[in-house]
Amino acid sequence: MLMTVGFLLMALAVPGCLYIGSIVFGFCYGVRLAVTVPVASELFGLKCYGLLHNVLILNLPIGSFLFSGLLAGYLYDAQASPTPGGGWCAVSVSHFDIGNMKDSPGFCGFLDFFFLLCCCSLAASYGGPLYDFTAYSECKARPEEPLYQGGILKDEPPIMQPSIIGETATGFYTPAFVLNNLTVGNVYCFSTWIRIQGSNSALIRATLKTENRTYDCIGTVLAKDECWSFLKGGFVLDSPSNLSLLIFQNSDDKDIDITIASASLQPFTDEEWRINQQYIINTQRKRAVTIHVSDQQGNRLQGAAITIDQVSKDFPFGSAIAQTILGNLPYQNWFVERFNAAVFENELKWYATEPDQGKTNYTTADHMLEFVRAHQIITRGHNIFWEDPKYTPAWVRNLTGPDLKSAVNSRIQSLMSKYKEEFIHWDVSNEMLHWDFYEQRLGPDATLHFYETAHEADPLATLFMNEFNVVETCSDVKSTVDTFIERIRDLEHGGMYMNGIGLESHFTVPNPPLMRAVLDKLATLRLPIWLTEVDISSKVGIELQGVYLEQVLREGFSHPWVNGIMLWTALHPKGCYQMCLTDENFKNLPAGDVVDNLLKEWETGEMEGVTDEYGSYSFYGFLGEYKVNVGYGNRTADSTFSLSRGDETRHFSIHL
Repeated sequence: MLMTVGFLLMALAVPGCLYIGSIVFGFCYGVRLAVTVPVASELFGLKCYGLLHNVLILNLPIGSFLFSGLLAGYLYDAQASPTPGGGWCAVSVSHFDIGNMKDSPGFCGFLDFFFLLCCCSLAASYGGPLYDFTAYSECKARPEEPLYQGGILKDEPPIMQPSIIGETATGFYTPAFVLNNLTVGNVYCFSTWIRIQGSNSALIRATLKTENRTYDCIGTVLAKDECWSFLKGGFVLDSPSNLSLLIFQNSDDKDIDITIASASLQPFTDEEWRINQQYIINTQRKRAVTIHVSDQQGNRLQGAAITIDQVSKDFPFGSAIAQTILGNLPYQNWFVERFNAAVFENELKWYATEPDQGKTNYTTADHMLEFVRAHQIITRGHNIFWEDPKYTPAWVRNLTGPDLKSAVNSRIQSLMSKYKEEFIHWDVSNEMLHWDFYEQRLGPDATLHFYETAHEADPLATLFMNEFNVVETCSDVKSTVDTFIERIRDLEHGGMYMNGIGLESHFTVPNPPLMRAVLDKLATLRLPIWLTEVDISSKVGIELQGVYLEQVLREGFSHPWVNGIMLWTALHPKGCYQMCLTDENFKNLPAGDVVDNLLKEWETGEMEGVTDEYGSYSFYGFLGEYKVNVGYGNRTADSTFSLSRGDETRHFSIHL
């Protein structure tokens, strides 16, 4: 009854009622606020709430009264600004302009209260953890504190379990955790610090063994002697498990001592995982905008009609194309309607441009470049060298010593001088973790030479290290996340100029929490990350290709360090490499539906509205380029503006 009185008082929109009603309401709701304030502060940007958290905890009765009562109305009116791109309450109100309405007569009290309650209620109903992007790639003298305060492993000591490689017991013992009642539909994120003895370094692999199957690799770390290394991974079950073992063991059969510390295992429901993804999208891929409309004398114009349309997107999302797009108008139209980035599937590779020594031919690549240039599509350069001998021109494989060195220098100069400043990226030495054709023949500094020469030839291009089986799985010992990081650091110490991480992303069955953990660890390099060749294996069938592709794309787009996504879906008469988005008539397959739906979800679209009494109109938009039309009486004006990443509201003025 008392809470009802508080509701009614706050809804009256009479001066002072919001504050008086909130005092009454505070007595009933104070305890709940004490729990939800930190979550609301993190999710919705109500920074003053977070500052009062300690007051509420240390002196709950007084703090609840003061916060929910005397200060609630003031703090909300003064500080409750929507997070960049967040949308109120982080659900389905992305473009609701509360900023304009909260000052409108008749709506002030009710709407202020309603949205304050909405945000607090959502935070309380969510009640789940915020994903922790923390990761470490340096070996440390001491382990850090566990993520999530240990999660469900809090205060749980490990047991010693017989080590098993494949299905064979090694006779050695290794640490493990006993896990009870794991469920299908949950996403499990784990991390731990590991120190070894008995070897200078060892690849430690995390394995999950349930009653029904063994998940062979759900995380790895290249651990070292006498310091602590950070392992981060995760798993999703395909069947429930009453009793499981999370085992940490050497990836080969050598006996070493493994010590673990600060272990954590945090479950997320599917809904919680999606909420965390959306939070990053709202805060990293979108931004608040306020458009101010006035006449030439500076007088604010209330009631001006505004139409806003996003004409291009800041986030690069594209696909591979092949020469099959040339002269194929339906294919060209289909591509241009969807993508703002491209990569040539094979047409720039050495075997395509110089199949015979000394006879270079860039005609096909030139025509493809004309197409993307005509449609203002940015394009990646792929690739200068491919370390796999199978894809090295036959005549190059027969060269040695000075002849080979002369050939590679000629290749770099010919390609880079012809296309200087045309391509935003270059994959310089493709898949160098799996093969080393050039270093075997030219020495260990060959790769350094490639990057140095490429940078000198085109200083403005971003040079990438492009590799497969880094995010797709952790079972490939040649390309674990720590192997990738070590290779980049070794080359950087040698003076190599590199500023991009290319992850091919050829998935079969993706493991989303492992993918995110790998991205977290790669982010410690502070380099832009691109998913460069995304597809799903044809082995799973076209329906599951769509399901798995959506998982991968959402993980990529919602990670703050991923700067672009490229699909490996160039269309050929007989299909695609592994996954097609459409059939030969450009009718969507399941993967194509996923792409179209996400492209629509990740754009602002067209909006219409009118300016408020201050001559302003506010909205949240995805980053990119916008055009705006304003009309007032018989006067109109058109303009454009850019929306780039930033924490502050973007202000833009138009004069009529």
